Amino acid sequence: MSAWTFLSNHAHVLILICHHPDLRMRDIADRVDITERAVQRIVHDLVEAGFLSIMKEGRRNHYTPNLDAHLRHPLESGATIGQLLQGLEPGLAPDMTG
Repeated sequence: MSAWTFLSNHAHVLILICHHPDLRMRDIADRVDITERAVQRIVHDLVEAGFLSIMKEGRRNHYTPNLDAHLRHPLESGATIGQLLQGLEPGLAPDMTG
């Protein structure tokens, strides 16, 4: 049996960051089972695309997802990051209102 999944590593990283905005890249890499360098590239992609912003807090980063950002693929472009999270884990989407 092949080891594919329905969600990409970009989605896995984004979901983790949405639920744990202070995770270190090393911790994200361990949980997603990819290299820390791959996480760095993915976070860079997500920031460049407007899905995340980063604020430095001392030596650590705090990530803020843009839950209103629309997914990129034409088949999913009507849905937002917030809707994706809500669909995957109803009731567990992060409350970004305050």
